[in-house]
Amino acid sequence: MKNNNPLSPHIQVYNWHISSLVSISHRITGIINIVGITIICFWVIYLLSGESSYQILNTFLNSIYGKFVILGLTWSFSFQILSEIRHLFMDYGLGFDLKIANITGLLVILGSIIFTVLIFILGRNLI
Repeated sequence: MKNNNPLSPHIQVYNWHISSLVSISHRITGIINIVGITIICFWVIYLLSGESSYQILNTFLNSIYGKFVILGLTWSFSFQILSEIRHLFMDYGLGFDLKIANITGLLVILGSIIFTVLIFILGRNLI
């Protein structure tokens, strides 16, 4: 028997919303943070194992790729924190109105970028 039911939601019909973008990004950054915490744990092991093994990691962290990883992890952690705060308010039943959900989603996205820039500036001792 042939199934003629339409697919739901279909790609041509479904419209992206801020809430869906924040939800998917929240899940992706959760996975990135697990990998990041694992990297930080290995970094501590390298710190404890001596200067020669630490020098290899220090060379990577001072490269452009290492700085990109650090900046990406900083954004990921700040996005996850702000998204968790948003979810905490939603657990109390607040912020389910469409307008409020869009505003808080944008605040999470923009706030994570602002926090990343502030942490970068503080880390470079520019403030």
